[in-house]
This record gives sequence, C-alpha cells and structure tokens, in this order.
Amino acid sequence: MSLLWATRGRTWGFRFLSDDGSGRDPLAVYEEAFGRVGDAPAVVRRTGDVVAVRFPDPEGRCDRAGRVIPHEFVVSGPLADSVSSVEDALEHVWPLVSERYAVVWDAEKAPSAS
Repeated sequence: MSLLWATRGRTWGFRFLSDDGSGRDPLAVYEEAFGRVGDAPAVVRRTGDVVAVRFPDPEGRCDRAGRVIPHEFVVSGPLADSVSSVEDALEHVWPLVSERYAVVWDAEKAPSAS
C-alpha cells in the first residue's frame, strides 16, 4: 500500500503528513495526481493505478480562519483498488489516518511526515 496524505491543521498550513514511500519528492507525486482535479471540495480521480482523493474533514474540523479542513490522498497499490468514490475513501482510507489526525490537528506546530 502506498498512501501520500496532505492536509492542514487548526493553526498550521498545508503539509504532507505521510509520503508514499517511493523516495520521490512528495510534491511531485501530489502534483502529478492532482494536476487536473481542480478545486472541488470532494473528488476522486483515477489515473492508471493511482487514485487522487480529496474530501472535507469527516469531523467537520475547521482551521482558525473557519475554513473546513480538506484531506488529500494519493493512493496506489492494493488500497487504490478499493477506492472509486469519496464514500470508499471514507471507509478504507480515513480509518488509516483518523487517530493520528485527531492528535495533531490542534497542535501549534505542524507535525512532520511519517
């Protein structure tokens, strides 16, 4: 499974909280997957065996400016086969990161990618 994850926190801006493990620059991987997605708040786009997924925070969390926090993932490998809709991502991808996000979203300083 390969899972790149980007999001914001309550007080910190857009960060990669996990990379895809490929050793590639996470921004390049992200831009390749999301390059033609646009800025819709919820989206799934498959390109080959890679899926770009974006959805608003399932708990409705907002940053200090009041904006709903988006979660963006680039999924590949076997996990990508189970994601063809935002609902699939909420079922199969969100549980993999939800506990970690609950801990870090309110941190004053952005966590590093793991």
